[in-house]
Amino acid sequence: MSTSTTASVSTHILDTSVGRPAEGVAVQLAARSGRDAEWQALGGSATDADGRCKNLPALPEGTTHVRLDFEVEPYFLKKQADAQQDAPANRDSDAFFPEVAITFAVKPGEHYHVPLLLNPFGYSVYRGS
Repeated sequence: MSTSTTASVSTHILDTSVGRPAEGVAVQLAARSGRDAEWQALGGSATDADGRCKNLPALPEGTTHVRLDFEVEPYFLKKQADAQQDAPANRDSDAFFPEVAITFAVKPGEHYHVPLLLNPFGYSVYRGS
Protein backbone atom coordinates (compact mmCIF):
# COMPACT_ATOMS: atom_id res chain seq x y z
CA MET A 1 0.00 0.00 0.00
CA SER A 2 1.37 3.42 -0.90
CA THR A 3 1.62 6.26 1.58
CA SER A 4 2.31 9.93 1.00
CA THR A 5 6.06 9.18 1.34
CA THR A 6 6.25 5.84 -0.47
CA ALA A 7 5.05 4.23 -3.68
CA SER A 8 3.62 0.73 -3.98
CA VAL A 9 3.89 -1.93 -6.68
CA SER A 10 1.77 -4.86 -7.84
CA THR A 11 1.97 -7.13 -10.86
CA HIS A 12 0.40 -10.06 -12.62
CA ILE A 13 1.32 -12.22 -15.61
CA LEU A 14 -0.90 -13.31 -18.48
CA ASP A 15 0.42 -16.03 -20.79
CA THR A 16 -0.93 -14.70 -24.09
CA SER A 17 -0.05 -17.94 -25.91
CA VAL A 18 -2.90 -19.67 -24.05
CA GLY A 19 -4.94 -16.71 -22.83
CA ARG A 20 -4.51 -17.71 -19.18
CA PRO A 21 -2.66 -16.48 -16.10
CA ALA A 22 0.89 -17.73 -15.61
CA GLU A 23 1.04 -19.55 -12.28
CA GLY A 24 4.19 -20.24 -10.27
CA VAL A 25 6.50 -17.61 -11.74
CA ALA A 26 9.02 -16.27 -9.21
CA VAL A 27 9.14 -12.47 -9.05
CA GLN A 28 11.89 -10.53 -7.28
CA LEU A 29 11.60 -6.86 -6.34
CA ALA A 30 14.49 -4.39 -6.08
CA ALA A 31 14.54 -0.65 -5.49
CA ARG A 32 16.96 2.25 -5.54
CA SER A 33 16.81 5.86 -4.43
CA GLY A 34 18.29 7.74 -7.35
CA ARG A 35 19.58 6.99 -10.81
CA ASP A 36 23.14 6.33 -9.60
CA ALA A 37 22.23 4.51 -6.37
CA GLU A 38 22.85 0.79 -5.87
CA TRP A 39 19.93 -1.60 -6.25
CA GLN A 40 18.57 -2.96 -2.97
CA ALA A 41 17.01 -6.44 -3.19
CA LEU A 42 13.75 -6.35 -1.24
CA GLY A 43 12.56 -9.93 -1.67
CA GLY A 44 9.91 -11.51 -3.78
CA SER A 45 7.01 -13.83 -4.23
CA ALA A 46 5.49 -16.08 -6.89
CA THR A 47 2.40 -15.74 -9.01
CA ASP A 48 -0.73 -17.55 -7.84
CA ALA A 49 -3.36 -19.37 -9.91
CA ASP A 50 -4.68 -15.99 -11.10
CA GLY A 51 -1.18 -14.94 -12.22
CA ARG A 52 -1.05 -12.34 -9.42
CA CYS A 53 1.90 -11.73 -7.16
CA LYS A 54 0.24 -10.75 -3.90
CA ASN A 55 3.08 -10.70 -1.38
CA LEU A 56 5.59 -8.25 -2.81
CA PRO A 57 7.53 -6.34 -0.13
CA ALA A 58 6.82 -2.68 0.59
CA LEU A 59 9.07 -0.09 -1.02
CA PRO A 60 11.36 1.89 1.28
CA GLU A 61 10.90 5.62 1.66
CA GLY A 62 12.88 7.54 -0.96
CA THR A 63 12.49 4.91 -3.70
CA THR A 64 12.74 6.47 -7.16
CA HIS A 65 13.26 3.37 -9.34
CA VAL A 66 11.90 -0.16 -9.11
CA ARG A 67 12.96 -3.36 -10.87
CA LEU A 68 10.78 -6.44 -11.20
CA ASP A 69 12.67 -9.61 -12.17
CA PHE A 70 10.46 -12.40 -13.53
CA GLU A 71 12.03 -15.89 -13.69
CA VAL A 72 10.02 -17.21 -16.64
CA GLU A 73 12.22 -20.08 -17.85
CA PRO A 74 11.01 -22.61 -15.21
CA TYR A 75 7.39 -21.72 -16.10
CA PHE A 76 7.93 -22.43 -19.80
CA LEU A 77 9.95 -25.61 -19.14
CA LYS A 78 7.15 -26.97 -16.93
CA LYS A 79 4.52 -25.96 -19.49
CA GLN A 80 6.47 -27.72 -22.25
CA ALA A 81 6.97 -30.84 -20.12
CA ASP A 82 3.26 -30.97 -19.28
CA ALA A 83 2.31 -30.65 -22.96
CA GLN A 84 4.73 -33.35 -24.06
CA GLN A 85 4.39 -35.97 -21.31
CA ASP A 86 3.94 -38.79 -23.78
CA ALA A 87 5.74 -37.31 -26.77
CA PRO A 88 9.41 -36.58 -27.37
CA ALA A 89 10.46 -32.94 -27.33
CA ASN A 90 10.42 -31.56 -30.85
CA ARG A 91 12.38 -28.38 -30.20
CA ASP A 92 15.09 -27.01 -27.96
CA SER A 93 13.91 -26.82 -24.35
CA ASP A 94 15.68 -23.52 -23.62
CA ALA A 95 13.41 -20.53 -23.13
CA PHE A 96 14.12 -17.69 -25.54
CA PHE A 97 13.71 -15.21 -22.67
CA PRO A 98 14.80 -17.07 -19.51
CA GLU A 99 14.09 -13.98 -17.45
CA VAL A 100 12.39 -10.63 -17.89
CA ALA A 101 13.60 -7.54 -16.01
CA ILE A 102 11.38 -4.47 -15.98
CA THR A 103 12.71 -1.20 -14.56
CA PHE A 104 10.51 1.86 -14.03
CA ALA A 105 10.45 5.17 -12.18
CA VAL A 106 8.09 5.80 -9.28
CA LYS A 107 6.86 8.78 -7.28
CA PRO A 108 5.81 8.81 -3.61
CA GLY A 109 2.11 8.35 -3.00
CA GLU A 110 1.46 6.55 -6.30
CA HIS A 111 0.51 2.92 -6.88
CA TYR A 112 2.08 1.15 -9.87
CA HIS A 113 0.44 -1.96 -11.28
CA VAL A 114 2.78 -3.39 -13.92
CA PRO A 115 1.31 -6.42 -15.76
CA LEU A 116 3.51 -8.68 -17.88
CA LEU A 117 1.96 -10.09 -21.07
CA LEU A 118 4.09 -13.12 -21.87
CA ASN A 119 4.49 -15.70 -24.61
CA PRO A 120 7.38 -18.04 -25.47
CA PHE A 121 8.98 -15.59 -27.92
CA GLY A 122 8.01 -12.14 -26.69
CA TYR A 123 6.57 -10.02 -23.93
CA SER A 124 5.16 -6.58 -23.25
CA VAL A 125 4.41 -4.55 -20.16
CA TYR A 126 2.36 -1.49 -19.35
CA ARG A 127 1.29 0.59 -16.40
CA GLY A 128 -2.11 -0.72 -15.42
CA SER A 129 -4.54 0.43 -12.78
